[in-house]
Amino acid sequence: MIPTWNGLRYLPACLMALQSQLGPQDEIVLVDNASRDGAGAWARRYAPDVRVVALPTNLGFAGGTNAGIRAARGELLLLINDDALAEPGCVAALWAALRESPSAGAAAGALVFSRRPDRVASAGIRFQGDGVATDMHIGLPVAQLPQEPQPIFGASGGLALLRRRMLDDVGLFAEEFFSYLEDVDLAWRARLRGWDTVLAGGARARHVYSATGGQGSPFKQALLGRNRVRVLVRVLPTPILRDLLPAILRYDLLAVGYALLRGQVALVRGRLAGLREMPRLLAQRRVIQAGRSVPVGELVRWIEPAPSPVEALRLQRRLQALLA
Repeated sequence: MIPTWNGLRYLPACLMALQSQLGPQDEIVLVDNASRDGAGAWARRYAPDVRVVALPTNLGFAGGTNAGIRAARGELLLLINDDALAEPGCVAALWAALRESPSAGAAAGALVFSRRPDRVASAGIRFQGDGVATDMHIGLPVAQLPQEPQPIFGASGGLALLRRRMLDDVGLFAEEFFSYLEDVDLAWRARLRGWDTVLAGGARARHVYSATGGQGSPFKQALLGRNRVRVLVRVLPTPILRDLLPAILRYDLLAVGYALLRGQVALVRGRLAGLREMPRLLAQRRVIQAGRSVPVGELVRWIEPAPSPVEALRLQRRLQALLA
């Protein structure tokens, strides 16, 4: 499953790396999110074995991926970004991880920086006590990744293998998110229903960081701000939300202040847009929480301590250094 929006420059390498790892019974579904660069037409001409799902408008990662899931025929669904290059053995490692973990609804692979393939960009999702979801193992040497499947909170949509049974149970990505944090929302909904996630450290792909959304772009910041509100309101059980609320508010005050000092008003506007949706989000929350089948005590263990502001800035600088 490859959603693309104007990603033609990445598609040939992405498809070539993927095709070499698939069997005759497997299919590749390319979702063309109304690209203007001819990505879908190129695939039809030069990759006729790829199923192209052409959308009339750009539905973002969430809507585009959902369209591909609906069109796909398999029970195991591989998600990979169009700007990611699957390394040899990536697909096999993901399949093996799910085969060895029957309670898991998803297996996460490890994205590595395209310019620094010896360093991890993301190896799944971790969720912090301030309500922030971050990439796991960011900056870690690839050699230190666990080779055996390891339980983690959730899988990033950039490289993951999902069970259709899990999606049938918890639902697809929330299309209203468009892009960013929709995988966090899905990870929480899976946890609420008792589905595990494992990290397959041997499944790796080289990734061009924020090639589509733009690292730190106003568009990305606005979506992150809005979707943060959506995630926190929709999926956190009341006891957890109550306990985390002071840390969540403290983080948001610092984040908004820091953004205003730097002139990043898009992040603030995004949060305000999320708050304006509160009546609808609360209605969605009631439905999601009514379906929870896991005790709160089992969910709390997936919430990790939040870093201090100084530690968070250090992490941000380390990321910027890796991207330089």
